Amino acid sequence: MAERSWFYAAGGQQQGPLSETQLHYLIGRGTVTSDTLVWSEGMAAWQKAGEVPGLLSGAATPPAFPGSGGTIPTTAGFGGASALSVDFGIWDYVWRTIVASIGTILVIPAPWAIVWYLNWMVSCVHVPGRPNLSFTGQPLTIAPWFFGAIILDIAAYWLSDEQSQGLTNLVSLVWLVLYWLFIRWFVANLASNGQPLGLSFSGSFWAYFGWNLLAAVSIITIIGWAWVYTAMIRWFCRNIQGTRRQVVFKATGLQYLWRVIVTAIASGFIIPIPWVMRWLLRWQASQTELVERGALPRT
Repeated sequence: MAERSWFYAAGGQQQGPLSETQLHYLIGRGTVTSDTLVWSEGMAAWQKAGEVPGLLSGAATPPAFPGSGGTIPTTAGFGGASALSVDFGIWDYVWRTIVASIGTILVIPAPWAIVWYLNWMVSCVHVPGRPNLSFTGQPLTIAPWFFGAIILDIAAYWLSDEQSQGLTNLVSLVWLVLYWLFIRWFVANLASNGQPLGLSFSGSFWAYFGWNLLAAVSIITIIGWAWVYTAMIRWFCRNIQGTRRQVVFKATGLQYLWRVIVTAIASGFIIPIPWVMRWLLRWQASQTELVERGALPRT
């Protein structure tokens, strides 16, 4: 008997379709809880997962999600635009961020701490049509890059001012190259249901260098960096290859600016940091959409 397809709600967005096995995996991981709204064929409306008595065979398009204001397109056919979403618990975010920060400060465990944190953060991102998103990168891949750059930093610190100036400039360029390589490595190691997505990042280093230079210059305008940053994100999205759909970031510089200002002010009080960071990340994800190539994103 064929497994039944399921849909579930996360961050106000419909996710799926998922097989029964995939749904059970998400339940076991805690992504889908007894209070998560789910739907499948044979159900008159969305119900909490804990209230569904059993699983039946078949698959169909779900009805309108409650409170959505209309029918949400299914992700099975990749029709229209589908926004990403992020969902994680506050305390889970707090302790993981603290552990990752400590690991990075201690330098030696930094590659392992970074990959561990990425594994968790990626699993919190929900991509329509790509269930169980995961990150498959290995710490030993970035360890040589990271420790090599640290050695150059140390050498520049111990040399005299005159001797270290050239090396300091070289270290800055090396770090920029490493960030660019990190982006390529990160995108290439995204997977869904344990299978590599086959993505790649095609943006050139010199284009990346130019964007960073423009971002540095824009700081003198006080607020101009927000427009540069949103344009830079669009450049990132345009250069993600290997997808049937195009990745689009639709936010404006003004929308990003006021949210970052609110986040910065709230973060000054320390305690609200996890809440405002989740708020900002959720908004950023909601502004990132997958659209059919050649189609215009929603406005």
